[in-house]
Amino acid sequence: MAAATACALVASPATAANEAFELWLNPSTAIGIDDDTAVEIETAQRFRSSSDGRVDTYFARLWLSQTVTPSATLAVAIERRENDGGNDETRAMQQMSTRHGILRTRLRLEQRFVDNAGRVGLRLRPRLGIGVPLDEAGRWSGKADAELFLTLASTRPGGSDGLTGLRTQIGVSHAISDRFQLGLAYLRQQDFEDGGPDEIAHAPLLIIEAAF
Repeated sequence: MAAATACALVASPATAANEAFELWLNPSTAIGIDDDTAVEIETAQRFRSSSDGRVDTYFARLWLSQTVTPSATLAVAIERRENDGGNDETRAMQQMSTRHGILRTRLRLEQRFVDNAGRVGLRLRPRLGIGVPLDEAGRWSGKADAELFLTLASTRPGGSDGLTGLRTQIGVSHAISDRFQLGLAYLRQQDFEDGGPDEIAHAPLLIIEAAF
């Protein structure tokens, strides 16, 4: 359902959008506690052009995940996000990820605490995608997914609620060893703006993962 809605949104006519190029980096390190439990430190650096009215963003997340079945994982996280120019925030997250053959799903609930905002934001992010092996050894894989941003409560009075964003990406990843993996994707982020042009970002996304 999420993918169908996403495709319809992308394909539908729209007013002129505010589009820009960005560069996103996403390094992370996971440490296994036991066969089913892991702690992960995830970071991100999103470089944007201030001339387009967009600021660089940096965040660090601490995840605790638990594999509950061979195809399902539950996780919780705390994040601190810094935006150049202010509006920094802390987020708490809870999510469930599943695998069904080549299908991949993820449902994430976020509580957003923006500095000096005066109220807590609540957002639901369903994601649907596919992941396929690209070689017999299983070192190369491809993926594509679409994620909706459903704002249940905005972080400020009068803010936008409902469907406020769409993120799609397609990419490949390569396991260079049992502990390290590199990925490269094209990411498109569209923020729906009431009464104005949507804000759209096109970004190469470099993913660096380590597991111990």
